[in-house]
Amino acid sequence: MPATTLDSRTALVVIDLQRGLSQVPCVHPFQEVVANTVRLAEAFRRVGLPVVLVTVSFSPDGGDRLRSRTQVPARPIPNAPEFTQLVPELGPKPGDLLITKHQWSAFYGTELDLQLRRRQVTGIVLAGVATSIGVDTTARAAHERAYNLTFASDAMTDTDIAAHDFAMSKIFPRIGEVDTTDALLALLGRG
Repeated sequence: MPATTLDSRTALVVIDLQRGLSQVPCVHPFQEVVANTVRLAEAFRRVGLPVVLVTVSFSPDGGDRLRSRTQVPARPIPNAPEFTQLVPELGPKPGDLLITKHQWSAFYGTELDLQLRRRQVTGIVLAGVATSIGVDTTARAAHERAYNLTFASDAMTDTDIAAHDFAMSKIFPRIGEVDTTDALLALLGRG
């Protein structure tokens, strides 16, 4: 089902569009995801709605990394400063909120919820990487906190096509609405 509306206080939350992840092979071209996200960010800034830029990073000693037992080992994330820098096309611009997370969800252990609620945000448009990891876990946490969710389908990608497709077709429609950047820009223009 296409997106029907955006709340008057909707924030754009961008997950992990950072330099270090731009080199990871994705199922949809990373630069196209960035280009669509930049279009959304510019539109949100133009109408005075919050833009939240989330990156993943760890302390120099790595002490804040999860070390749980898993069948699939975690992808190594370098501690190099350039790894965590946002892709330059996104900014940040004055007024953007910057959130650093230390695990998959942008809500867990960060001040994201506090910053959104203080700005009376009730809706979130999500974009970024990876669809089935950072975007999905952030979306589920947002849903649990009663935010209205909208997913920019062409402003996200993953390293695994099956995982991306599953999240887009089975999970996201159950917790929000999914549509293209162009459709979301049209909705934003009507608000």
